[in-house]
Amino acid sequence: MVGVILRAAASVYGAAATWRRRWYAREPARVRRLGRPVVSVGNLSVGGSGKTPVVAHLARLLQTLGERPAILTRGYARRRPSARVTVVSDGTNVLQGLETAGDEPLMLAEMLTGVPVLVGADRFLSGRMAEQELGATVHLLDDGFQHVALARDVDFLLADGQDVADAVIPAGRLREPLENAARCDALLVPDGPAGEATAMALGVPTRFVVRRAIQAPKLVTPAASGVTEPGAPVVAVAGIARPERFFSDLSAAGFQVAASLAFPDHRAFTERDVKRMADTVSRTGAAGILTTEKDAVRLRACDLTGLSIAAVPLVVAVEPAAPFSEWLLTRIRARR
Repeated sequence: MVGVILRAAASVYGAAATWRRRWYAREPARVRRLGRPVVSVGNLSVGGSGKTPVVAHLARLLQTLGERPAILTRGYARRRPSARVTVVSDGTNVLQGLETAGDEPLMLAEMLTGVPVLVGADRFLSGRMAEQELGATVHLLDDGFQHVALARDVDFLLADGQDVADAVIPAGRLREPLENAARCDALLVPDGPAGEATAMALGVPTRFVVRRAIQAPKLVTPAASGVTEPGAPVVAVAGIARPERFFSDLSAAGFQVAASLAFPDHRAFTERDVKRMADTVSRTGAAGILTTEKDAVRLRACDLTGLSIAAVPLVVAVEPAAPFSEWLLTRIRARR
């Protein structure tokens, strides 16, 4: 009975999402357009598609192509949200902390030089500020596939096999039906047969491959050097949408994962959480804790005395690199 109710509710939710898209398509005057090109990066499901590393990659790529990108993001799970636009980074200095920025915007601001990061519910206002006050020549709209009230010049959709097999909320994690994937300009899919199968299932002719790789861990606490070398027994900690990806990445890189602790996405870590981590390290005899860069941003707000913690950067590359750069640049410059 519950399954029937969930499927019925999913049908209503999916129909409403599709109706909203069609309404904006029929009412172009309702769609606001910024003065500079907009590149949207989004997905169909709730979290977990790896949008943030792709946004960081695109920001660096656009810089090499002579652009000054600005990142426009919603700033989910901020403890102190503001009705106004919040400039997390002006491209030179990080101007906000975790409570006013949110974990992902703060992480992007800290890792990217020369890239303004702005947070706000109204991405049009954020973009206008980026253009007028921060010199942006192109915008990166983070988690923008459903933000159809803002015109975009390039619409990227990240998707994988889990999306294809999923259902619409509340029966599953999809924010809209799979057929709406056809509205994107290009799919970004995982490498290998799974990515090919995803692209075929969604029926989007233009697609590029996203390759993931983790880099050498960076110290979060001073005493964490013992956990940075592959082969060391570690406790893996992740408060992200799909923590199993991070755990698998560590194992594939040669780290001995003695235990793994998964927390909800955007978790505001508590003293009890930190004690659980410390107890797990003690129980397993691990050298320390490896976590994601996003989690490290939130963990820094806690008392980590006595813990050995390092953050593992995740980087992505979109391939084939040269055709992708040319494809993207052509669409950006077509706007000008």
